[in-house]
Amino acid sequence: MLHYAIVFLVIALIAGILGFGVVAGTAAYIARVLFVIFIILFVVSLIKRGV
Repeated sequence: MLHYAIVFLVIALIAGILGFGVVAGTAAYIARVLFVIFIILFVVSLIKRGV
């Protein structure tokens, strides 16, 4: 999941440089959502392991 967040972040950066504002905004939003989901799942897995 972190991989997809990084991919969408790179897409957002490239689209922003090329001037595609809507695409960059959408890709950045998707990357942010995927990163938050990744962090939540990571913390849950740490709690389940007892670390």
